[in-house]
Amino acid sequence: MKELLLETTNIKSVFNDLQTIPRGIEIIGAQKVWEKSRKGQGIVVAVLDSGCDISHPDLKENIIGGLNFTNDDGGDKTIFTDYLGHGTHVAGIIAATDNGKGIVGVAPKSKLLILKVIDKSNSGSFKRLIEAIEYAAKWVGPNGERVSIVNMSLGSPYPNEKLHEVIKKARQDGIIFVAAAGNEGDGKEESFEVSYPGYYEEVIQIGSITEDMKPSKFSNTNVNLDFVAPGENVLSTHLGGKYVELTGTSMAAPHVSGAIALILNMIDQKRDIMTPYIVYSYLLNHAKKLGFSIYQEGNGLVQLA
Repeated sequence: MKELLLETTNIKSVFNDLQTIPRGIEIIGAQKVWEKSRKGQGIVVAVLDSGCDISHPDLKENIIGGLNFTNDDGGDKTIFTDYLGHGTHVAGIIAATDNGKGIVGVAPKSKLLILKVIDKSNSGSFKRLIEAIEYAAKWVGPNGERVSIVNMSLGSPYPNEKLHEVIKKARQDGIIFVAAAGNEGDGKEESFEVSYPGYYEEVIQIGSITEDMKPSKFSNTNVNLDFVAPGENVLSTHLGGKYVELTGTSMAAPHVSGAIALILNMIDQKRDIMTPYIVYSYLLNHAKKLGFSIYQEGNGLVQLA
């Protein structure tokens, strides 16, 4: 049973040689705070997804570790190869290296912990997700690093009590959870669509906006939507060292995970029980209202400056 689904819709291939700053990074104002935030240096983001192309030239320097929770590659825990491209794309939005090639991520000096919970057949389970969250909460890096942010560009229409409990426990330890709102939207603000874990109050649920700052028609609308971020035609890393444009709330969420990596350095906040509240307050105070209902845009478009 496919309990979890990746929240992506369209794919459009793009190949480029010179470094490009994706439009989404400009929209949220990441460049304006790069110096002050040290580009996310020292912050670790756990990416719970389909794995990652660990040899991608824009990602390999920023991957600090990883683990496979699926049965791919014979269930070998040490092989977290991405066969779908989704996790690689999400990782690039967060932390593609500022190396003069390809693209640059929101927090290009942050580190990525790749936790593979979606297999090559695009199938996931609550069990895998729970195990990955528990692993992320306990993980310690080679120099004492800890996970500050967990990005989940995936979802299920069904709640899971054990998953909720694990998220609440990790959040009390100071971990910030960010998740895609889901792509089941019908373009109508009055009809609610719910996807878990994003719908949980302890998770920052992110919807998608178009390039002209309007809610994406596919983006789920509901009462617990927190913020919106760019989610259409987002350029990022892909398999085989390539770059593609993808669309979905899966692409919106990592913009916010990257933004939080920058915020943590700007407010010099270490991981403790108050961290999620302090970061959320920053997001709330800087968000830009777009003129739509709270069901469509939550508290507004994430802004860093």
